[in-house]
Amino acid sequence: MGVSIANKVAAITGAASGIGLECARTLIGAGAKVVLIDRAEDKLKELVKELGPNAMPLVVDLLDPEDVDSILPRILELAGRLDIFHANAGAYIGGEVAEGDPDVWDRVLNLNINAAFRSVRAVLPHLIEQKSGDILFTSSVAGVVPVIWEPVYTASKFAVQAFVHSTRRQVFKHGVRVGAVLPGPVVTALLDDWPQEKMDEALASGSLMQPIEVAESVLFMLTRPAHVTVRDLVILPNNVDV
Repeated sequence: MGVSIANKVAAITGAASGIGLECARTLIGAGAKVVLIDRAEDKLKELVKELGPNAMPLVVDLLDPEDVDSILPRILELAGRLDIFHANAGAYIGGEVAEGDPDVWDRVLNLNINAAFRSVRAVLPHLIEQKSGDILFTSSVAGVVPVIWEPVYTASKFAVQAFVHSTRRQVFKHGVRVGAVLPGPVVTALLDDWPQEKMDEALASGSLMQPIEVAESVLFMLTRPAHVTVRDLVILPNNVDV
């Protein structure tokens, strides 16, 4: 049986779209208060009007280390507490290594690895002190199965998985759980350049999922009893061969 998250406070990075937004909606629907963290200030303002009083906006540039370091006091000022931190924000890059742009790689790696780890470092001492809390990452199936057409992205998610596994073992004794949801291909803003016909075909064939399916998996992870950690939850469309 699941444990209620009603009245808990969650903070989600990259919450203005895609998986982050669906996770915010789902957690609010389960009774939680959610701090939506993103750099898209105007979009956040629109979303909190739509999502209601349990949604609070927090504008953060995750590629600005000082901005990331200030996350915790700003969350506490908005919401009064913190129970769940979801490091969801990320970027995608695919293609041949020999033809890649290392400057683009740097941005992807900084967001997927450095910013994610730094944001967790910013909030983790607070969760350790209160002896409870959840740290959750949006990882990827590419973090456990090397994907030939996205080596840089795959490498970033392997780094996330290593961080999840080792950090979990450091902090479980403090009552803090650390886990990751590892989706396969999901309809997000990363696919905005796809023709609608291609999108419809991929959904119909079972090679793409909707963000809500990931969000429901996240809710499952967060509602396990306190003595249970879902460390890695892989969720795939049926027609993905990995």
